[in-house]
Amino acid sequence: MTELTPPYVILFDWHSTLVDTADAMYHAVDDMLQKLEPLGLAERLVRPQDSKTEEDARLVEYVRDNHRLHAKIIADKKISRTDIFEILFGPDDEAKHIAHEEFNECYRRHFGEIHPFEEGIDEMLIQLHAMQLKLGVMTNRNREFLEQEIRYIHLSGWPRLFDVMVCGDDVERRKPAPDLIFRALDEIGVEADRHTWYVGDSTTDTITAKAAGVTSIFYNGASWEDDWLRKIFPGNERFPHKPDAIVDNFRQFYRLVEHTIRNARYH
Repeated sequence: MTELTPPYVILFDWHSTLVDTADAMYHAVDDMLQKLEPLGLAERLVRPQDSKTEEDARLVEYVRDNHRLHAKIIADKKISRTDIFEILFGPDDEAKHIAHEEFNECYRRHFGEIHPFEEGIDEMLIQLHAMQLKLGVMTNRNREFLEQEIRYIHLSGWPRLFDVMVCGDDVERRKPAPDLIFRALDEIGVEADRHTWYVGDSTTDTITAKAAGVTSIFYNGASWEDDWLRKIFPGNERFPHKPDAIVDNFRQFYRLVEHTIRNARYH
């Protein structure tokens, strides 16, 4: 963890960070992968030798051969849809755009149960709001899904706690491009700097934060071990981006916010 700048704005990833919609998400991803050939995406999968890790290369090979996710990935529920698309298509932004659009069509068929990713999130959001921090939500999914989901959650009036909500179809480029962060901060009326914290559960979220020049907080809700975290954040020339801090739960995150603000007041 690096020395953190106290937050004025905290932006949260939505899926697999604040809320759990994993079952519907994985069903929709599998539906999309079955259409790789007609979508022209099969030949655009990255070469395994270009993958970040051996595990990523195996995922690409399995999808190439089977046009679906391995059952263990679905059972573990540890990898986001955005990260899956990054692993499969790498820097091919057009391929990822096609995949995201088809995913949205498939997700409509599976949209269902939603609940907070862990207990106590609503209390944490209320406490952060009471600290006069600006709060926001960002998601690569379309606005129609976020608006439905946030109405279903409605715990403690969640919609009233957020100063901004930005979705994938609000911007030209989805994560890992920084457009969502820039759009959110523009709506709030602040510049992108280290006083904005972006909290997300994926390597894509970390890349997005770094591209925008804001503080990256990695939410380790999947309970990855340290060895795996070092593997997915190698900090080398090819994959330089590493989070500024890692938290395992939102109790820990709230203590980190308090500690950073308190330290800033004493210095």
